[in-house]
Amino acid sequence: MAFKFISEALKTRSQDGLLRRRQVVESANGPMIQVEGKHYINFSSNDYLAMRRSTVVMQAWADGLAEFGAGSGASPLVTGYTNAHQALEAYLAERLNREKVLLFNSGFSANQAICQGLFGHIHQKNPGIIIADKLMHASFVEGAQGVSAKFSRFKHNDASHLQELLSKSNTKNTLVATEGVFSMDGDQAPLTNIVPIINTESTWLMVDDAHGFGTLGDNGLGVVEVFNLSQQQVPILMGTFGKAIGTAGAFIAGSEDLINYLINYSRHYIYSTSMPAAQAYASLTSLNAKLGHERRQVLKERIELFKALADKAGITLMPSDTAIQPVFIGCPEKAVAASGRLKNLGIWVTAIRYPTVPRHTDRLRLTLSAGHDERDIYALVDALQLTLLS
Repeated sequence: MAFKFISEALKTRSQDGLLRRRQVVESANGPMIQVEGKHYINFSSNDYLAMRRSTVVMQAWADGLAEFGAGSGASPLVTGYTNAHQALEAYLAERLNREKVLLFNSGFSANQAICQGLFGHIHQKNPGIIIADKLMHASFVEGAQGVSAKFSRFKHNDASHLQELLSKSNTKNTLVATEGVFSMDGDQAPLTNIVPIINTESTWLMVDDAHGFGTLGDNGLGVVEVFNLSQQQVPILMGTFGKAIGTAGAFIAGSEDLINYLINYSRHYIYSTSMPAAQAYASLTSLNAKLGHERRQVLKERIELFKALADKAGITLMPSDTAIQPVFIGCPEKAVAASGRLKNLGIWVTAIRYPTVPRHTDRLRLTLSAGHDERDIYALVDALQLTLLS
């Protein structure tokens, strides 16, 4: 049988308790979802500000569709770049205090573009070095492993280890990469410790702020706003619209030279049909919506309530002050079983297993949203108490 390895790989993954299956969500209304005819309070969404179904964003999609049509019709360097794309890029550049911004269809492709654009081009004589946090997202790791640059990783959020690796670097083409908010752990990069040890003459710092953009900062501009980080301090910033903003797609922000370089040498940008203009229009509308500030405050209150109730109930959480609140389990089968018991109680929480997280760190990854009512948080903690402590 040709490609016998396919069935063997699936069998092994199933035996290890790691086989992935999709679930069909039949409907979603606020924090509630319906799966196989049953309703659950959803604590596995990255729609942190509940903007995905806000009337403001949905109306903007409709207005954008009427103005620009359903698709963009071309790659951005042909005829797929419209005034809607331009307006979104200009807004982000101004608010983030960056010279220029470039839009991508996903955070995955944006991270790949950074690695392959900067370290995969024939003009670069020195292959360079990429040093990433140990828990950097898979999209970046895969991109880094696919280029000729030397790739190493520093211990999670360990600025001292990063400094040690940097001291051994003897190249001017060095990229340090970390996340603003780590997607599986919910903790934040110690940027106040990392930024001072970066030599901007030889090294660039890149921050993937997919889970911080929209939720952190007085204006929702993420970690660069929280820590007041300039373009010189963070030359490459990546953010996404598919989470707190409620639409889809991503962006890279940086210097004019960086963006122009990616426009010319990033295959992920050049050879991909651009995001629909209606999507760009809806994303900009979401960013401008006055709802954002109010919902960030609600989200903060929900996080504080959940942590306080969990502590009172004796539920141990992994360290996080963000919307991502993981509960460590340590075994894939036990994590799946706990997820199943929660579903029996009407709570939808996904079990996260290897290889998404390191071996033996399997967990329940809870995500809170401004769309959750206080009673939803109480129901979650009651269900966790029955599931984990009974």
